[in-house]
Amino acid sequence: METGSELRFGSKLFLIFYTSLFLNVFFLSYSFLSSRSEIGWSQTAAAEAEAVAAISCSGHGRAFLDGLLIDGKPSCECNTCYQPPDCSQLSLDCAADADSGNPLFLEPYWQEHAASSAVVVAGWHRMSYTTTGKNFISLELERHIRMLHLMVGNAVADDRFIVFGSGSTQLLYALIHALSQGQNSSGPASVVASIPYYPPYRMQTDLFDSKLAEWKGVTSSWANESSSIGSMKDFIEFVTSPNNPDGLLKHSVLSGSSSIYDRAYYWPHFTAIPAPADEDVMIFTTSKLSGHASSRFGWALIKDKDVYMRTVDYIQLNTMGVSRDTQLRILKLFKVILGELGGESDIFAFGHKTMSERWSKLNQVVSRSKRFSLQTIPPQYCKYFKTISDPSPAYGWLKCEMEEDGECSAVLRAAGIIGREGSMFEADDRHVRLSLLKTQDDFDQLLQKMEALISNYESIMDI
Repeated sequence: METGSELRFGSKLFLIFYTSLFLNVFFLSYSFLSSRSEIGWSQTAAAEAEAVAAISCSGHGRAFLDGLLIDGKPSCECNTCYQPPDCSQLSLDCAADADSGNPLFLEPYWQEHAASSAVVVAGWHRMSYTTTGKNFISLELERHIRMLHLMVGNAVADDRFIVFGSGSTQLLYALIHALSQGQNSSGPASVVASIPYYPPYRMQTDLFDSKLAEWKGVTSSWANESSSIGSMKDFIEFVTSPNNPDGLLKHSVLSGSSSIYDRAYYWPHFTAIPAPADEDVMIFTTSKLSGHASSRFGWALIKDKDVYMRTVDYIQLNTMGVSRDTQLRILKLFKVILGELGGESDIFAFGHKTMSERWSKLNQVVSRSKRFSLQTIPPQYCKYFKTISDPSPAYGWLKCEMEEDGECSAVLRAAGIIGREGSMFEADDRHVRLSLLKTQDDFDQLLQKMEALISNYESIMDI
C-alpha cells in the first residue's frame, strides 16, 4: 500500500513530466514558426516586388519590375489614352482601341489575389533541360490541368494525352504537322476553316509552306463533297468553339475530316458550358483562362497516341518544350483558381460578371440605332454555374447595316474607334470585331465613342 509521501512524490513526477513535455513542444513550435517567419535570400526580391506593386499610376496603369527606369525608378505603363508620367491625364482626342484580344479584364482579380498568386523563383530553379515528366513537362502541372477540366466540366481530360505549347499558337501548326503525317496521301493535307475564322490558321499554314499541308480556304467550298467520307480523309478542319470573333459554339462541318477544336474560349466566363468537350484533338490556352497572355502557355488534349507522339516530336524539335519558369508560374495560378472554385472569389464568377455586364451595356447602346447590329447569342444553361447563363462573349461582332457603310471599320475609325476588319476573318468588311477583353478604361472609352457615334447619327436622321 502506497504511503501519502509516495503519492505526493508520484504526483510531482507526473507534473514535472507533463511540464517538460509542454515546454519542449512550445519551444519546438516557437523555433519552427520563427524560422518560417524569417525571410532569407528571397527578402530583397520580395521587397522589390512589393515596392513596384505599390506604385498606383493613378489607377489607370501599372508599373512592372522589368519596366523602363526613369530617374532610377520604375515608370508607369499607362492604359490607352492616359498619359505618363503618372497616368493621371486623359487625352480626349485619343481613339478607343478595341482591336486586340489582350485579356486585361482579369487584372483586378489577380491584384486581389496578389499574395496567393505570387511566385519567387530562385536563381538556380530548374537550370536543367529536364523536369519531372517526359517531354519537358511538369507532372504536377499536368495533374492540375486534368483536375481543372474535371472540376469545371468543360472538357474530358481522362484517358487523354497532354502536350504543352508556347501558347496555343505553337500548337496550331504542331497539330497540323501531326495530323497530316498520319494521312496516307500522295499530296499535302488540305487545311480549312469556316468563315469567320481566326486568321493565324491560314497565316501559319501559308507561312510554313510545308509539303505536308496547304491552306485550301473555307469549308463551305468543300461541303458538297463531305457526303463522301473518303473524299474528306485528307482534310484538316479548324473548329473554334466558342468562335473568334462571334462567340458562337461551332461544330465540324466536313464529315470524315480530321478536326482541331480550338477551345481557347470554352470557359464559364465566356460561354455557358452545356457539356464537357470530348473531341479527338482540343486546344486550350492560359491567356483566355487566367488572362496571362504574356506567359505563353497552352496545352492540347489528344486522344490518339500516334497523333500525340508526332505532336511531341514537333514541340521537342521546335523549342524543346515550354519554359520551366513559365510552368512554375502557371502551376501557382492554377492552384489559386482551383482553390477558389465555387467560392466568393471564383475567377469564373468574377470573369462572367465582368463580361456579361460589358456585353449588356454594348448591346443597349447598339440597339438604339438601326445603323449597327451585333451577333445574337441566346442565354443557355451552364452546367458549371448550374443556372441559365447570360451571354458574355469576348468580342462584339459588329455589322454596319446601311448600304453606304460598306467599309465598317472606316466608319468606326472616323468616330475614333479602332476595331479589327471583317476581311481579316475572311468575312465581308461590313463586319468589325470589337474586343471587350481589355481594361475597364478601354471598355469605357469604347462605350463612350459608340454612344457619341450613334447619338450623332440619330440626330442627323431626325432632322
